[in-house]
Amino acid sequence: MLIVGAGLAGTATAIRLLCFARRPLEVILLERHPNYRSAGVAYHQDGNPWGHVFNIQAGRMSVFREDVLDFVRWANHEADRTHWPAPWAEFTFVEQGPAPRRIFQHYLIDRLAKASKEACPGVVLVEADGEAIDVELTSSGVEVTVRQWSAPQGSGLPARQGSEPTVILADHVILATGLELREPPFAAEVLAHPAFVRNPFSEAGVRQLSALSPEATVAIVGSTLSAYDSAGLLLRQGHLGPIYLLSKTGTIFRTYPRGHEHGVVHLACPRSLLEPYRDREEFLARVRTEWEAACAAVGREHPDIDPAVVAERVAKAWEPHLPEAIAQIPSAELRSLLDDFSTALASFRVGAVEHTMAIIEQAMHPDDGRVQLIVGKVERIAPAGSGKLTLRVGTSEGERALDADLVVSNFSREWDYRRASQPLWRNLLRRGTAVPHERTGRGLEVDDRGTLLDLHGRRVRPIATVGTLREGDEMVRNGRIGAFTFNLAAIKNQSIVVASHAIEVLESKEDLTQFHDQFQHCVSNMKEAVRAQFEDAVNLEVRRLVAKSRKERELLATRLAARIRAMDEPPALSSGAIRHDGLTRALIRWTAVDRLTDVTVTPRQLRRQFGIANTDDLEG
Repeated sequence: MLIVGAGLAGTATAIRLLCFARRPLEVILLERHPNYRSAGVAYHQDGNPWGHVFNIQAGRMSVFREDVLDFVRWANHEADRTHWPAPWAEFTFVEQGPAPRRIFQHYLIDRLAKASKEACPGVVLVEADGEAIDVELTSSGVEVTVRQWSAPQGSGLPARQGSEPTVILADHVILATGLELREPPFAAEVLAHPAFVRNPFSEAGVRQLSALSPEATVAIVGSTLSAYDSAGLLLRQGHLGPIYLLSKTGTIFRTYPRGHEHGVVHLACPRSLLEPYRDREEFLARVRTEWEAACAAVGREHPDIDPAVVAERVAKAWEPHLPEAIAQIPSAELRSLLDDFSTALASFRVGAVEHTMAIIEQAMHPDDGRVQLIVGKVERIAPAGSGKLTLRVGTSEGERALDADLVVSNFSREWDYRRASQPLWRNLLRRGTAVPHERTGRGLEVDDRGTLLDLHGRRVRPIATVGTLREGDEMVRNGRIGAFTFNLAAIKNQSIVVASHAIEVLESKEDLTQFHDQFQHCVSNMKEAVRAQFEDAVNLEVRRLVAKSRKERELLATRLAARIRAMDEPPALSSGAIRHDGLTRALIRWTAVDRLTDVTVTPRQLRRQFGIANTDDLEG
C-alpha cells in the first residue's frame, strides 16, 4: 500500500490503515518534502512560528472523529514541552481554546507511531522520501515512478539509486498530495522579487515577515483566515506600519464566541433552491430569501445559539439538500458562482478563535487603524523604486495604486489540476487515469469511496484519493462548502472510508462495491430478529474500528465473529454472489463505516450511540 503524500491527509489515512489491517500489510508513506511529513504546508514547524494558532478550537483538531479531545489530552499530558516558550510552556489547553499550529506535527507523528506499534503482526509502516512523478496501471499492480527516492535501510525496498528515478510496485495507491500552489497571474513580474512573499507558510516567508521593519507598509492579498495568520504575526511582534488586506469581496470572518461547541441543527429543506435554474440574479434572490428565513428559524427555535455562529449552523443544516440544489445549476454557471463567492461561502461555514481575531479586530478599529480592508481585485503587482512594489487594485471607484514594502500572497491555491505544475498530474491526466472534476473544475472525478474515475467514468480501483483532490466531489455529492470540502473535518471521514475500502479489497481479494446498491435494499428489508442481531454486530464493528489498542481490537473481533456465526442469514444480495459470512461481514463493515462517518450527528452523539468510553475525559 503506497500513500503519496505524508501530510495531514496521508498521515491520517496511514493511521487508519495500520489500525484496520488484520493481515500482513506494508504501508509506505511517501513524502517529497521531508519537513512536511505529518504536517503538510499548513502545520510544519519551519512555516509556523509560535504565534500561529489554529483558526478553530483545539478540541476540533483531533485526528480521530470519534475522539474529539484526543489532541487536547495529548497537548496537556503527553507532549514534550521542554523547548516550548511562554506562554505555551505552562498553558492548559481546553476544548474551546487556542493551540499553536506547530505542535500539531508532533501530535500526528506520535499518533502515527502509536498506530504502528499497536498494529497486527506483519502490518508495518515504512516512511520513505521522494516525489511520485508517475502512476501507471500494469497487469501485476500499480507502478509508481519516484525521483529522489530514499527508504530506510532494512525496509526491504530498493536502495537509493542516484539521480535515476525508482519504480515501486504497489497493490494499491492512495493519493494524498495536499494543496497545489497557483502562480498568481497578477504577480508574474515579481515572483522572484525580495519584497514579494509567495508562500507565507514557508521558512523563507516567515523569515521575511519576522525581519520586516516595524514601520513598513504591508499589503496582504486576500482576506481569508490564512491572511489573518500573516497579519497577526506582524501585529504580535509589534508592527506599527499600515497593513492592507486586499479582498475582492470584502469578506471578514467571524469570531467564535467563548465556549463555542460544534453542533448540528435540523432545518426545513430550502425548497425553492431545488427549482430549475433560470439566471444568476433570480437564483441569488432565492438564496437570500431562503437564507434569511433559515437564520430567523435558528434564532427563533434555538435561542441558546450565539448569533455569531447562526450562519455556520444554517450552512451545516443545508448540506443534505445542497447536492440537489447544485444539480439544477449548469456547470459553467456553477464554476462562475464558485469563483465569485468561494470566500463568502467559506466565511459562512467557519470562523476563527478569539486569540486570532481579537488582535486583528483591535487593529481594524478606527482608533487604531493599522489594519485596513480594501475591497477590490488586484490586477497587477510591479516593481517600484527603492525596492518597493506597486499594486494596481480595481475597486468600485476605479483603479487604485498602492505602494508597499512587502506584499504577501495568501494563499492562491490551485484547484484546477489541468493547471497544476507537478509531473504527477500531467502524466495522470494525459493518460486519462485521472480526470478533472467536470461540474466544478475543482479537484478530480472520484466515486463515493474516493476511488479515481477515468476518462470513461470507470473506477480505477487500485487508486484512491484523500483531501483536496476531492473538493468538487464533496460539493456536489455531500453539499460541503468552503474549507469543509478538504479540511481536517473532511479528511477524518475520508481517511476512514478509503482505508476501510482498501483493506477490504486487499484482504478479501474481491471488490464488493458492485453489491452496494443491493446492500442498501438488503438492510432495509431485514426482518426484526435479524435486524437486532445485525445492529449489535454493527456496534461491535464500530468499536473495533475506533479501538486504538491491538488487544481491544482483537477482543472485539472475536466477539464480532461469534456474533456473525450466531446470526440468522440476512437476505442474499444475489444468488451465490458471496458466501454467507463474506456477505454478512461486508454488510456490517459498510454500515459501521457509514455510521462512523455520519455528519448529521455530532461526534459526541456518535460516541453515546455506540458506547465509546472515556473519550470525553480530559484526564484520561
